[in-house]
Amino acid sequence: MTLLYPLALSALALVVSVSGLDSATSFEQQCSSLSLNIPGANTTSSKFIAANTTLEFANADPTCGRSSQTVSVNLCRITAQVATSPRSGIKLEAWLPESWSGRFLSTGNGGLGGCIQYEDIEYAASLGFATVGTNNGHDGMTGIRFLNNPDVIEDFAYRAMHTGVVLGKNITQTFYGKPHTKSYYLGCSTGGRQGFKAVQSFPEDFDGVVAGAPAFSFNNLTSWSCHFLPLTGAVGADTFIPMDMWSTIHQDILDQCDELDGVSDGILESPDMCDYNPDGLLCSDGQTSGCLTASQIRTLRAGYSPLRGVDGSLVYPRLQPGAELTGAPQTYFTGQPFGAVDWFRYAIFNNSAWDPFSLKPEDYATSSHLNLFNIETWEGDLSTFKDAGGKVLHYHGLVDGVISSDNSPRYYEHVSETMSLSPAELDDFYRYFRISGMAHCNGGPGATFIGNRASTTASLDPDENVLMAIVRWVEDGIAPDTILGTAYVNGTKSKGVDFKRRHCRWPYRNAYKGSGNVKHADSWECVRDT
Repeated sequence: MTLLYPLALSALALVVSVSGLDSATSFEQQCSSLSLNIPGANTTSSKFIAANTTLEFANADPTCGRSSQTVSVNLCRITAQVATSPRSGIKLEAWLPESWSGRFLSTGNGGLGGCIQYEDIEYAASLGFATVGTNNGHDGMTGIRFLNNPDVIEDFAYRAMHTGVVLGKNITQTFYGKPHTKSYYLGCSTGGRQGFKAVQSFPEDFDGVVAGAPAFSFNNLTSWSCHFLPLTGAVGADTFIPMDMWSTIHQDILDQCDELDGVSDGILESPDMCDYNPDGLLCSDGQTSGCLTASQIRTLRAGYSPLRGVDGSLVYPRLQPGAELTGAPQTYFTGQPFGAVDWFRYAIFNNSAWDPFSLKPEDYATSSHLNLFNIETWEGDLSTFKDAGGKVLHYHGLVDGVISSDNSPRYYEHVSETMSLSPAELDDFYRYFRISGMAHCNGGPGATFIGNRASTTASLDPDENVLMAIVRWVEDGIAPDTILGTAYVNGTKSKGVDFKRRHCRWPYRNAYKGSGNVKHADSWECVRDT
């Protein structure tokens, strides 16, 4: 692995030259007078940002969808552009709060981006973390920068974030005049994969990792994501399911599976127990609305089945029942290419003219075999991370319409088998929580406010906040047994709490006790099937 151009990893302790923060200099003066000397950097800046300032990102790539960010605390904002090879580099930001807790945190990215997660950087900085984030080696949410440039692919696979972590720690130590006490990570989706990439390949980077809805098994995930287009066909094809049918499909799934957890409340606590049969939606003779044709039934059945390769082996698990409510139709059943086709077009085939309708099982195998820069992120031996005292809190929404939540327990079991550790033994350093009713990283009908980002924070109590839970686990040795999530009326905080529910760690599942108000957390219990 090439870690940083033009520096070797051993030289990184010297990459930052600044004047340390001292009591005789105000925080604002110290930040404004900061002098950065980062080898390989062609642009650097530092600026004091007062609390309640709204930063404008006039030059941000429009596909990132974020033109501004309000900053809630006084901090020093450091920006840099750093080369990772002669033809690639990263944009990095470090936000150093005036009220520093001594902790360091790195954020991740999403999709194929390409976009600094400013909302996550601000969230962590507001809680006292010295926080760093990068653009993952290119700008924007598309993969066009991968074309003819393996160095950009390498940045995306692992190098950009690791480089940002190493630089960020050095910037933090030199600015504050002392090293961080503990190092953390917070990310979801691609950010979840990046968190596990650190655990697997750079186990010294973090003491605690919060990884949500991880895009690990990345090559097979992109095959699965892209296979829906040739499966459904274009809008109007006899295999295409009209968008107005998905509410009917969702209700059919609830009718068959909602009560498997003991109560009918519109939330599937264990969608893996749902063996959905869509045949009841088949149109009868002469029926032309509110039903599906035989071709559409085949499309639906295939969508809720695992993806298989040329030899019949598993490529990727099925779409989970319930995800049709929370984004799957708008993501995968539109008759239009999903963004992940850029991985095949620009990284795998290096051909901007590649037709995503042509995707076939042989292409799944090609992507998996290439496994560019080991982006698969599927190593099962986490011994080095474990032996270093690291902790990982893994969560996944059970109605994720973008990344199947079935893949998360598959990885957990892979780690268990590889390391020959039982769940009770894995509990010492690795816990996986299934968040019922959560869509992709947030949202959905369940108790999905768990503190994984600022907008989904109900409390800073470690029992209700995954970021604070990992801090307590690392620093106090108190591991989370459950995560107490909050659901607000219509998903809106100002309308008040609708209900709370404890989310269980794998291999336990949530079940109604049989009595009590279903909206009370104590009416549910974590049970394990024998």
